[in-house]
Amino acid sequence: MTTLAATQKALRDGRITATDVTEAHLKRIAEVDPGIEAWAFIDPDHALRQAGKLDKLRAQGQPIGPLHGVPVGVKDIFDTRDMPTEDGTPLHAGRRTLEDSTVVRLLREAGAVIMGKTVTTELATFQPGKTHHPVDPSRTPGGSSSGSAAAVASGMVPLAVGSQTNGSVIRPAAFCGVVGYKPTRGLISRRGMLSVSRTLDQVGVFAPTVRDAALIAEVLMDADPGETAERLHARSDLLATATSVPPLPPRVAFVRSPLWEQAGASTQEAFAELVDELGESVGTVELPQVFAEAVELHRLIQDPELAVSLAPEYERGKDQLSPRLRAMIESGSEITAAAHIRALARIPVLTRALDAIFDEFDAILTPATPGEAPGIETTGSPVFCTTWSLLGTPALSLPLMTGPNGLPLGVQLVGKVGDDARLLRTANWLWNRIATAA
Repeated sequence: MTTLAATQKALRDGRITATDVTEAHLKRIAEVDPGIEAWAFIDPDHALRQAGKLDKLRAQGQPIGPLHGVPVGVKDIFDTRDMPTEDGTPLHAGRRTLEDSTVVRLLREAGAVIMGKTVTTELATFQPGKTHHPVDPSRTPGGSSSGSAAAVASGMVPLAVGSQTNGSVIRPAAFCGVVGYKPTRGLISRRGMLSVSRTLDQVGVFAPTVRDAALIAEVLMDADPGETAERLHARSDLLATATSVPPLPPRVAFVRSPLWEQAGASTQEAFAELVDELGESVGTVELPQVFAEAVELHRLIQDPELAVSLAPEYERGKDQLSPRLRAMIESGSEITAAAHIRALARIPVLTRALDAIFDEFDAILTPATPGEAPGIETTGSPVFCTTWSLLGTPALSLPLMTGPNGLPLGVQLVGKVGDDARLLRTANWLWNRIATAA
């Protein structure tokens, strides 16, 4: 299979056109999507018109962007001025907006072809959408960014955008066997994206490799005064750093976390083998006891904010919401403001508790999920992602292992808040080391 880097070089050299690339991916979609159903909206003619405009610009000698001619899938919770944004619910059927979300605007400016909108679970929560696992259709692709992960895993697009409030990037990436990257919270604007929890929502990306994840994330990390949670930062050269040689051999901290008993036996065995393979490059570390409260803190923040964000949908058509989402909205409405504020105040406490780990190690190594993708009636447990979504740390899932059924088993790497470039470089080092050993 041609790599994205090779495709980009061919585009720059003029050996292929954006139309060629788009046609090839549309052909792939026609071949495999009937069994996967990763797309909520796709219009081949519209995709080809975008590609044609890009080809015309290049033929005129105009500057081209870092994603020139690259097809990208966009989770159907990001506003697109030229496509519907239905958020995985019949309550938003046919919804159209006049403006693009910031993420989509930046993709267009970088020269990407927005292929279409990928399936999301109901309002980016837990109720599964129509998408099937790209390897075993009887299993879930994960959620809530189910279509984005499945589209990249099956080669329908090389890149896709998703979001994570709990485990909605890392989990589907792990289940489908692709790289999922959730940057530090506040580095990518959420303006024009469905809000579930204003504190916890984050934008994430899917790609075949760490290099490709760094490429698209770098494009999206642009200042946006309309993003209330924006983290002020100098623009990072993520791609160059991610693909560079570390100045010193990295070391990673293997963290079982207080949730280790929820990992399946095969997952525990696989990580034992990985730790053994890494030898002196890994150290086993126990998280401070304070982390035992992380899952409950996440609930005390997410659920009341979800109840506020989705109140219009509940009031307008609660009978069209899934029972689980109705229950989350109703229980979230009962959480007191005092409990919510106390939970928010714990985030910096837990974040500081990681400082000692990151003083010694480049990243935390931990499972992405309890095991392989379960049945399609669920989206799987996000429990191994919850702590890192709570704290807003950067995290990646790497497709480095397989489970007993031959399905992908993700390895999660977690970095220090704001130290995304270092995390990506460590992830690329780990990827190359394990690939070489294999």
